[in-house]
Amino acid sequence: MDASLDQLKERGLYNEEEMGLEEGVLLRIENMKYKLLNNVYFEGSKYRSAKGAIGVESTIHFKEGKWQVKESKETWIS
Repeated sequence: MDASLDQLKERGLYNEEEMGLEEGVLLRIENMKYKLLNNVYFEGSKYRSAKGAIGVESTIHFKEGKWQVKESKETWIS
């Protein structure tokens, strides 16, 4: 589903009491930068609840017909 956290709340898919999503995770990708033709750097996060979220900085590259993680590091965790 393509939706922001606010949209998920509007649809009743966010549990206010538990401060988290009823099902699934919210993935966000931002600050995407292309390095050469086959490398992409981005910052992203995965959110399940206020106590279950993580941020990453990653670089992926296209090699042998598929995208692969070249580097990735955690930037924050809750």
